[in-house]
Amino acid sequence: MYAPRFFSRLPAHVLILGGLLCAPAACALNVRVLVLAAPSLTVRVPAAPAPATPLTVNPGVPVPAPLPLAAWRVGVQGSGAGARLTLNGQDSGNATLYLPPTPGSVVEIGGKAYRGGVFLRSESGGVQAINVVNVEDYLRGVVPAEMPTSWPAAALAAQAVIARTYVAARVNPALPYDTCATESCQVYTGMAAEKPTTDAAIASTSGQVVAYGGKAANTYFSSDSGGFTASSAEVWGKDVPYLTAKADPFSAGGPRARWRIEVPLSKVQEVAGRYGVRVGPLEAVSVTSFSASGRPQAISFTGASGVGRISGADAGGFVRSLGAVSSRATLSGLNPLIVEGAGAGHGVGLSQYGALGLARQGYDHLHVLGFYYPGTSLSALADAEQNRAEQGGRPGLVLQRALPQPLPQLAPVTVWAAQHVPSGWMSQ
Repeated sequence: MYAPRFFSRLPAHVLILGGLLCAPAACALNVRVLVLAAPSLTVRVPAAPAPATPLTVNPGVPVPAPLPLAAWRVGVQGSGAGARLTLNGQDSGNATLYLPPTPGSVVEIGGKAYRGGVFLRSESGGVQAINVVNVEDYLRGVVPAEMPTSWPAAALAAQAVIARTYVAARVNPALPYDTCATESCQVYTGMAAEKPTTDAAIASTSGQVVAYGGKAANTYFSSDSGGFTASSAEVWGKDVPYLTAKADPFSAGGPRARWRIEVPLSKVQEVAGRYGVRVGPLEAVSVTSFSASGRPQAISFTGASGVGRISGADAGGFVRSLGAVSSRATLSGLNPLIVEGAGAGHGVGLSQYGALGLARQGYDHLHVLGFYYPGTSLSALADAEQNRAEQGGRPGLVLQRALPQPLPQLAPVTVWAAQHVPSGWMSQ
């Protein structure tokens, strides 16, 4: 059996350049994605050396069948500083192993196929498997996992740019990996997710990122703003100039455009306690202040032993903790507490259903980005030579220009008060 050439550390021919893993002849932004952590795991790597002439991999273009893969069971022996990885039960002698990516290379980790290479490390008595992959190949497993592949090209292109920006902003060589593969970061499912429509969107926006102040922006997004985007300040208590509350008439017609849930008093009492409300048995719950986007900013609780109040980001957190899919909601009743709202997700940044609405009205992806991240610029990831001059381990950006804002005057969206909520909304 051919033994893969794992390295116990990054090999000498690989240069570490501010979060980039680069071969001398060519360099591209590689990202490190934690795809699996377990007491032990199986990786499958090519069972024969790669061909002398690398395959050229282009989105949507068929390539020869991949080489057969050989399985290696990776575990840990020892503990603490003396922990070492094992391969098929044999001591590797090292706490880390690295199989670098090569053009067209594929690895399987935990039964899923990923482009690129793999970095294995011992951590807390288990194994972390980190896929090291070119950012454009990484996006091929992200964009179709985050947005329906049947949506218009402009919406898919916008999703590709914000996904690229999201991970570029998180490249940090001081950490063992840059991002994860779950909803805690952005969903990445590897080669199984790849589709021609999203491959085309990625290729058409190659290298494009959203920038602010010369750096990759924080391109947060959610499913549906419910007609009004939220500011980062009201949701997370942190003000970001381009993550503001604004009317969003393009987010309409989604499956959760209007919803209603009923929450038993026992759960309301328990969730309120988690937010520090100590007023005895509840007698009334009401929203006393809404944010500019129509999301609760202050909630009052009247109980047998007094009145309590939560405000700011905690108010929205309380609503979501009740089981609401969005904090753009109103409260009424008590047992049960009626929560009626619009949209899905935190509402900060791009609304995916809003991107769909803009695309259907004929706007391109630059207008989508300009609408949801006002004041930002379109930029591009720097090439290898420019990145060599970068400081602080972050990928460099070039070619910044303002994103377009040629939208017509938007119709105002009503900031809700409880009495303005239509009755008869569909339950989720």
